[in-house]
Order: sequence, then C-alpha cells, then structure tokens
Amino acid sequence: METPLTPYLPIALVLLIAGGMAVIIPFFTGLLGPKSVNPVKSSTFEGGNIVVGSTRQRFAVKFYVVALLFIVFDVEAVFLYPWAVNFKALGWFGYATMLVFASTLVVALIYIWKKGALSWES
Repeated sequence: METPLTPYLPIALVLLIAGGMAVIIPFFTGLLGPKSVNPVKSSTFEGGNIVVGSTRQRFAVKFYVVALLFIVFDVEAVFLYPWAVNFKALGWFGYATMLVFASTLVVALIYIWKKGALSWES
C-alpha cells in the first residue's frame, strides 16, 4: 500500500545514512588513529616558518578588493554555463540578454582597471 510519504523514503534513507556516517567516522577515527603525543605534535601549526613580527598585523584593503572582484567575475562564469547549455533554446532574446550582461561586466572591469584597483604597487 502506498502512502503519501512513500516518495520521501529515498530522502529519509540518504539522511539516515549521512547521519550514521557523521557518527561512525569520528568514532572510528578516534578508535583507530595514532595516539602518540609529543611537544612537536601538540604545538600550533603555522606552516613551518618562524614567525617574524606581530601576528596581529592587518591585511591591506587591496587584498579584500581583489577578492571581491574575483567573486564578481566568478559569478559571471556561473551564469555563463547554463546560458551556453540552453543557447539554442533561448534564441536571439537569450543572446541579447547575455550580451547586455557581459558588456556590463566588461565595462565594470575597464572601470576598476582604470581606477587602479588591480595594481598591487599603488
């Protein structure tokens, strides 16, 4: 007999397996993992380099600006893929829409380039 909840059985099964794995994997890691403790393993890992100066120094704002710009152009790539897959189905309207979208981003890139946001020297 089929109930209204029968279509949700695969989702419940996946959630049950995921929950079980979330409990089982850490348990076996603690049970089977290495247990030797020494000062080198207990120390903080910083990449192997000796720290010079304060670790509380600030990052330059340029770092964040470039990171934000990278995200903006990554989002462009995310929108380009489905458009390319449906290119024929979208027709000329889809082509014109993507042309407007891409040209807006090209203008934005030219603007930030002219402003010097991408140059590290300044």
